[in-house]
Amino acid sequence: MPSPGAARLRLLLMRGCLRYASLAAKKDPLATRGLLPPLNLSNASPARLLLFFHATGVQRMAAAQQRDYYEILGLQRGATQKEIKTAYYSLAKTHHPDVNKGNPDAEKQFQEVQQAYEVLKDEEKRTMYDQVGHDAYQQAAAGGAPGGGSGFEGFSETIFGDMFSGGMDEMFKQAFGDQGGRRHVQVTVPLTFMEAVQGCTKNVTFPASVRCQSCSGTGLPPGVKPQPCKTCRGKGRVVMQQAFFTFESTCSSCGGSGQSVKDRCRTCKGQGTVRGTKEVEVNIPAGVETGTTLQVSGEGGEGARGVRSGNLRIQIQVMSDPVFRREGADVHVDATISVVQAILGGQVQVPTLTGDVVLRVRAGTQPGQKQVLRGKGIKVLNSKHYGDQYVHINVVIPVDINEHQRSLIEEFGRYENAEADQAAEGSG
Repeated sequence: MPSPGAARLRLLLMRGCLRYASLAAKKDPLATRGLLPPLNLSNASPARLLLFFHATGVQRMAAAQQRDYYEILGLQRGATQKEIKTAYYSLAKTHHPDVNKGNPDAEKQFQEVQQAYEVLKDEEKRTMYDQVGHDAYQQAAAGGAPGGGSGFEGFSETIFGDMFSGGMDEMFKQAFGDQGGRRHVQVTVPLTFMEAVQGCTKNVTFPASVRCQSCSGTGLPPGVKPQPCKTCRGKGRVVMQQAFFTFESTCSSCGGSGQSVKDRCRTCKGQGTVRGTKEVEVNIPAGVETGTTLQVSGEGGEGARGVRSGNLRIQIQVMSDPVFRREGADVHVDATISVVQAILGGQVQVPTLTGDVVLRVRAGTQPGQKQVLRGKGIKVLNSKHYGDQYVHINVVIPVDINEHQRSLIEEFGRYENAEADQAAEGSG
């Protein structure tokens, strides 16, 4: 059952699609040549309707088809994740700029492979990509399209920005991922068990785009001053009117920088960034575990001119410990006691996360029995609470005993058997 918000969005989009499709059928040469995407309005999803509206009324889809992501990786559409990963690593190694320094097209091919893999490895993005096709997905995800449009950003903010909490822009960020040219970086950081438990500081080094030192990130040769872009008059945004809608989009002439230049830095080719190595100090909070993802805003790849730096995403991988076993915020350890301690009770030294403690063993403790140390577990991530520690009791049965010990045990056995016989006679 669709939500009321989704149903409302779908109704509005159907009206817009019908109006624009009608106009396009009468006047638009793309429609007469069959280049507009077909759409069944009776059962189309809101995302599909918006993509159709984007393709017809807002921005025309390009007639020329680009290579899709499957073709870039040399795969069929039904490829498995293992096949996608294998193809990516093979092509990334082949086209990496570091091993193709004399090939000017290597970097472009390497970026194409990366872009294809980023979409196809994510099941949600891949599903959306398969549904809407390469051109529509790429236009929406990149925030731009042929003709200087801005994907869904200007459309959603202008028409539907106040209809839903968070706005339509947030809806499509969730559907397509936060692209917009920002260079997010994800790295895996291994931690020891105690580093994860107590928290620590790590210096993380990773390959990423960094600021060009030749031009200090301006993208311009020394001494060259940029001029205001004539298209947007230095604002970086342009406003266009189509039918009864007003759209604001990134200026296609200057890429949103608001500046126009003729000469560009030869080192970075006007981008303001080059490939390099970045080191970031990351504070790891106490309580993280394998699979925890931390995000450091603005510490990913350096953004090109006019684009913010991406985020650094830390994927935590915790190594196992020879003493402690983890289960959420709780920890488990083993303690070994003798038969005498199990029968009579006693004390045993037990390791905890903060040091050894003496545990009192109750008389009659059975093998495998657990005792709980409340609040001696791991700190719950982003909380003041702690888990518990469970001590698993193991009873050691002696293998070698002397004659005196044997006689004592045999005597104990006779008393135990006698008591059992008396109990049986009493019950009879």
